[in-house]
Amino acid sequence: DSGTDGFDSNCMTLTRFVLAEQQKYPEACGDLTQLLVSIQTAVKAVSSAVRKAGIAKLYGIAGSTNVQGEEVKKLDVLSNELFINMLSASFTTCVLVSEENDQAIIVEVERQGKYIVCFDPLDGSSNIDCLV
Repeated sequence: DSGTDGFDSNCMTLTRFVLAEQQKYPEACGDLTQLLVSIQTAVKAVSSAVRKAGIAKLYGIAGSTNVQGEEVKKLDVLSNELFINMLSASFTTCVLVSEENDQAIIVEVERQGKYIVCFDPLDGSSNIDCLV
């Protein structure tokens, strides 16, 4: 008995799936794969921050408003910075468009790739202080 009854120890992760799909296209250079892995990393970092928000004192208002006129929460600011940093460092993006920024962010020339990414770094954050 291996002790893994009922648990798949050979599970399909997002990275594994994307890499397997990439293999089907010989002309693929891996840029999209790298971009998706960077998005995945940002999502995991935001998820971790949300789980630790109480002990890390990340609840509450940051003191500004976003482009929709909504109060920006501390978690919004952190989530936005995480996405911008992860995507800029991926060398796959040239423009980032975030709900939290008034204007598009142009990635530094030496780090630019070919993708434009639009994102809301923490959708539903107006409910975060209610623990919803």
